[in-house]
Amino acid sequence: MSAAGPKRRVKTKVASSKDEARAVGPDNGPDKSRAAANRDAAARAAALKAVVINALDDMKALEIKVLDVRGLTDVADTMVIASGTSDRHVRSVAQKLVEKTKAAGFRPHGVEGQQDSDWVLIDLNEMIVHVMLPRVREFYGLEKLWDMTTTKRAARA
Repeated sequence: MSAAGPKRRVKTKVASSKDEARAVGPDNGPDKSRAAANRDAAARAAALKAVVINALDDMKALEIKVLDVRGLTDVADTMVIASGTSDRHVRSVAQKLVEKTKAAGFRPHGVEGQQDSDWVLIDLNEMIVHVMLPRVREFYGLEKLWDMTTTKRAARA
């Protein structure tokens, strides 16, 4: 067997690998499906955010604050904090939020605190919503804990 024989096979394999790479390339391969999945996830997150904000606004929740917590926790990408005027208002805001998210196709993973209604937490998988009485919100200070601007994040790292 000559030395030219094995080299030919290697060249053939490389050529076929290039053909495969062209066939799988950025226009029609795993990278495209990953990019499409990222676009779908971003569109889904934007739709969920709109549903949540509209539901809170419709129920006259106070001081609605949306926090981007990506990079701070793996539990969720977004945290929404809102206040109610009374325990009954907090409970009704949370119930209506759950109803509207379900109607929009977003199933809540869990709801905690509806019995006491000082603080109701709604876990919407990629978003966590806190509906609280103002005194409870002030006491726990979630905004101070989770609202880290890029300069604060850089200083902390």
